[in-house]
Amino acid sequence: MKIPSDVKKDVQIALAEDIGSGDITAALIPSDQQAQGKIICKDTGVLCGIPWADETFRQLDSNISISWHVADGDPIEMSQLLCRIKGPARAIMSGERTALNFLQTLSATATQTATLVAEISHTAATLLDTRKTLPGMRAAQKYAVRCAGAKNHRMGLFDNYLIKENHIASCRGIAEAISSARLLKPGKPVEIEVRDLKQLETALQAEADIIMLDNFPLSDLATAVIRNAGRAKLEASGGIEAGQLVKIAETGVDYISVGAITKHCRAIDLSLLIDS
Repeated sequence: MKIPSDVKKDVQIALAEDIGSGDITAALIPSDQQAQGKIICKDTGVLCGIPWADETFRQLDSNISISWHVADGDPIEMSQLLCRIKGPARAIMSGERTALNFLQTLSATATQTATLVAEISHTAATLLDTRKTLPGMRAAQKYAVRCAGAKNHRMGLFDNYLIKENHIASCRGIAEAISSARLLKPGKPVEIEVRDLKQLETALQAEADIIMLDNFPLSDLATAVIRNAGRAKLEASGGIEAGQLVKIAETGVDYISVGAITKHCRAIDLSLLIDS
């Protein structure tokens, strides 16, 4: 799994936010004191965030060593030993919260994602994320999504088209928006959002590559798949609740995008415990 290039920057920002001018509590510990301990799981889920945890302690003191017993994407369970850590005690204390914040948050994203991926594994539908990520954590959360078996929709506004309702209105129509996109970036796949079956037909006639079916009822999703007849890739999106996911996947759509996997996730409970 490719690790995002901005791990170092993410950690620098997080440590600066937490430590500020210095960790006055860690300063109570003798500067030469060594410590060893472990990170354990107090929950169940899917682990993610090891590169950020490693980088946290590396930036604080390169003499800290960590031995992981699991990898990103692995299932974890209550009381499981995740890693052993040893090195200068002050640095371990100063990095504890930052490292755990990354691990808990990214494991939450991976856990939520893996749960939904498993639910639709019997279908051909692919689960996608969205741009609804925590500020400053986009690359990290999208990495967690990939670790859990789903795919990234797009990283931002720069890498792929997604022509939505307001773009369509500003461009004076679906066909006009698609035509403009072809002229601006020839060869770039064009995705457009539609809100009903009439707009779907317009998008198909304009030869959109991917069509987002926004808040379509189940019956209309099934109809859209039939009318599409393989001409474009179809993506279901909007208002997707847990009880509806499987039914949506079973309509035959190609993709389902779910913002909840990055914005509605509960942190996985982990602890760093120093050996007494």
